[in-house]
Amino acid sequence: MAEVHVAVGVILDRDQRILLTRRADKAHQGGLWEFPGGKVEAGEDVLQALDRELREELAISVAHSAPLIAVRHDYGDKAVLLDVHLVRRFSGEPKALEGQPMAWVAVADLPDYDFPAANVPIVEAVTAALQ
Repeated sequence: MAEVHVAVGVILDRDQRILLTRRADKAHQGGLWEFPGGKVEAGEDVLQALDRELREELAISVAHSAPLIAVRHDYGDKAVLLDVHLVRRFSGEPKALEGQPMAWVAVADLPDYDFPAANVPIVEAVTAALQ
């Protein structure tokens, strides 16, 4: 089984809240909340993929990001490598361009949201980085 390389953004606003989106019900791990992002396409590096995905999904462009964590996870039916960046500066106003539910969440409230298993280490890393 080939591993899917995914660029993921932990997007922060001025109040240090984090932007979450909910996966479409029919998608892999559907109905769960996630940090936005998507597949790294052939010929792209992680930052290019992250910027493209966030423009396509949320109408924002990354102005500054820094690596946070890389997570490998095997769901049994799919293996992923999540390349996660902390996005502290972006241009544009986030909009759910794909009709997905979206929420700005305080770090302390992240445990109240259901995430795919691969996102659990991201929640832990974000919590450690922002406390």
